[in-house]
Amino acid sequence: MFCSEKDRDAANMRAVSRLYAIVDSSYVRAEDIPTIAARILAAGVRTIQLRMKVDAGSGELLRLARELRIITDKYEAKLIINDRIDVALMSNADGVHIGLEDIPPEEARELLGEDKIIGYSTHTVEEALYGNELAKSGFVDYISIGPIFPTKTKKDASKVVGLEMLRAAADRVSVPITAIGGITEANLDSVLKALASKKSGVALISEILLAQDIDAKISTLLRIISEDS
Repeated sequence: MFCSEKDRDAANMRAVSRLYAIVDSSYVRAEDIPTIAARILAAGVRTIQLRMKVDAGSGELLRLARELRIITDKYEAKLIINDRIDVALMSNADGVHIGLEDIPPEEARELLGEDKIIGYSTHTVEEALYGNELAKSGFVDYISIGPIFPTKTKKDASKVVGLEMLRAAADRVSVPITAIGGITEANLDSVLKALASKKSGVALISEILLAQDIDAKISTLLRIISEDS
């Protein structure tokens, strides 16, 4: 039996931090991921997602997930695994992020249990509303919406949704939203204004991973988020 909506709302508030870093092997060599993740966490980020290329071996992914579990524990941070429920379970990660074509959220919750975090990708207002219903039923803890702006991270990325769609979805859902896709220091404030909720935040990949000074970049991003009203 799943938690009540009230209990899930309380859990949602603790799900993922407003600045959510995705460590993607498209940008970082696998052997460098633990070092980069530790640097990101030391700079103040408290949620990291591990995302590997589709051709990455399961053994390598599990090894990295277990290394990141040790590092995130040190910083009392959350570790989310992209797609792979099996790896999340075996590494004792805090949760998974799944997409529309992955295992259904209902089945993911059954496998993971009530205490794990489940994120769910959406790309339209209708999908966001469906994600909101899933959250009310206890199947997901947050939804992502994107890509907000053009991005080169995923070759198969969905059509850019823009700030207006993000704002429209944010106005109609109660589940926390993580906006993703092409978000940078320059446009972060506009995204936060569209979200208009302290429960919601942003996920960044290349803006952090390709920064000349990761520490300074994260410091600036956290300052912008802290000033969001």
